Amino acid sequence: MNRLDHRDPLVFDTHELGRRPGSMRKVSRTLEAPEGLGIIDVIGVPEKSDLKLELRLESVVEGVLVTGTAEARVEGECVRCLEPVDDAIDVEFQELYYYAESDERHRSRTGVADDLEEDSDDETYRLEGDFFDLQPVLRDAVVLALPLQPVCQEDCLGLCSECGARLSDDPTHHHDAADPRWAALQGLSAAPGDEGDGIKNSGTREGLAENQEK
Repeated sequence: MNRLDHRDPLVFDTHELGRRPGSMRKVSRTLEAPEGLGIIDVIGVPEKSDLKLELRLESVVEGVLVTGTAEARVEGECVRCLEPVDDAIDVEFQELYYYAESDERHRSRTGVADDLEEDSDDETYRLEGDFFDLQPVLRDAVVLALPLQPVCQEDCLGLCSECGARLSDDPTHHHDAADPRWAALQGLSAAPGDEGDGIKNSGTREGLAENQEK
C-alpha cells in the first residue's frame, strides 16, 4: 500500500521515467520549505520560505538514483553577539531509492537478520509504487551543510562581559576596573580619625626632613 501523499511537493513521481536502466529525467521545482529543515534553536531554513530544487532522476537496475541541488535562505542567531544571521545555502545530495523487489533481494544477499531489519530500514530508501519522498534526504543534506556555531561575521568580537555591548560596533570599548587585590584596602583610606593621624604623620615627616638637612 502506498503511504505517500502525491500532493506533497517533496514527493516525486517516477512513472514517466520508466524502469529501463539508463533512462534519465530532469525535474525543477520551487516550493515552500517544510518545518524542521535545520538545527533546532540554532539555524535553519525558515518554514514556508522559497526552496529551489534541481533534480536528475536516473533509472538503474536496483531503483532510481536521485542526484540534486537545493538552494534556500537560512536564518539563525550569532553565537558570539546574538545578532540575527541571514545567509543562503546551496547543497548537493545523491541517494538511491530501491525498488521494493530489489531491496528484498539486496537484504537477502547481505543476510540481514530479522532483529536488524529495523536498522536496515533506517538506512535504506525505497520507492513506494512509483513515488519517493525526498524530505528525509533533503533534511540530512541541509543539516550537514549548516554551521553548528553560526556567526554574523567571521571576525565577530562578541559581547562585552561587563555591560553586554557589541564589541564589533566599538572595538576600543573597555571598562576601567580596579585591581581586586587592592579592593579590601579602599575602605580604609577614609576611616574616621584618619585626619588627625594624617596631620601627625605629616609633622613627623617634616621633622625628619629638617633633621636630614641639618
